Amino acid sequence: MAINLPSQRGRGRRAPMAEINVTPMVDVMLVLLIIFMVTAPLLTAGVPVNLPDSRAKPLDQDQKPVQISIDATGKLFVDKEAVNEALLPDILSQIAAKADPAKPPQVFLRADRKLDYGRVMRVMGELNRAGLNRVALVTVGQDGK
Repeated sequence: MAINLPSQRGRGRRAPMAEINVTPMVDVMLVLLIIFMVTAPLLTAGVPVNLPDSRAKPLDQDQKPVQISIDATGKLFVDKEAVNEALLPDILSQIAAKADPAKPPQVFLRADRKLDYGRVMRVMGELNRAGLNRVALVTVGQDGK
């Protein structure tokens, strides 16, 4: 580093400094780093929820489950699309054919409480005949949740 001595020509004037002072830039970068380190975990956490303890194994979430619904009038729905009861075996066999044989798809069966038990069992029989044996009956608690 050279020492800037005043010259005869430029008495009283300082020579321009040719070095960049990086200290303010480092300060700003450290503050930004701290801000990002604090806010990044908050972005992924979402809504804080105090979850209960459970001994149940986690569900396999690799595949999207197939939802079959039967409303109070007996109308069938496969993934929110209305389906004729005569076409249900064909649709279920197509779903089973698309699935990986090692991991058959999970089926959620939702049926209105006013339906006849035999109606629900007919749909479950068609599921079984198509080879879709991972069936979960979806219910709500007594308080409606």
